[in-house]
Amino acid sequence: MPSCQKKIIFSVAGVLSFGCVLIIAAAMGTQFWVQGTVLCTTGAQLVNATGQELDKFVGRVNYGLFHGQRVKQCGLGGRPFRFSFFPNLVEVIPASLHVTVIFFCVVLICFSSVATGFFMYNAFGSPYETLHGPLGLYLWNFVCCFCSCLVMILFASEVKLHRLSDHIANFNEGTFVYKTHTEQFDHSFWLIFLTFLIHGLNILLIRVAGIQFPFQEAKESDVNTGASDLMY
Repeated sequence: MPSCQKKIIFSVAGVLSFGCVLIIAAAMGTQFWVQGTVLCTTGAQLVNATGQELDKFVGRVNYGLFHGQRVKQCGLGGRPFRFSFFPNLVEVIPASLHVTVIFFCVVLICFSSVATGFFMYNAFGSPYETLHGPLGLYLWNFVCCFCSCLVMILFASEVKLHRLSDHIANFNEGTFVYKTHTEQFDHSFWLIFLTFLIHGLNILLIRVAGIQFPFQEAKESDVNTGASDLMY
């Protein structure tokens, strides 16, 4: 492929990687990773609420990695309440798992930044056959795909397996008991999936640029070497 086309492809891939950096940073700062509703079971049981009467006892909750908001609803109207994971909820959530999610988000930002720099270096510089060259382009994007998958899996397990919404709903509640009524991942969570797709697209762009997978090159060179040895 002509060098001009390679420059264009690598530049586009670099811009996409930089876009991932901005997307992840923005997603980490929002409170829209999970949204749902919580039922005040104590209040509903006291009045034997059923059907539409339950709506008076259903509040809302949404949260991200650092902070969130919930509306308490227990038959007396909604009461908004803001909270932070650090330091408010550290003792009631799986803190080590939550910190791990944040850590891999930061790692994802770092490697997306590295991928951006390497794409631009390969587009306008003179890369050599080390991590600065084709091997690095594949490596950093594979690492980014792995980290984004890990963030989604770890956060999903924290929400679903460790019942994070229930812990948040019952934080500082002495009398009333709340239970998650509905729950779904919000758009900031799916932005992490978007970064996974973008880095996967970057891997395809590298291949379109005519650069084979490093291990593929090694296999082909071994075959060629073996063939030349047989000729001698």
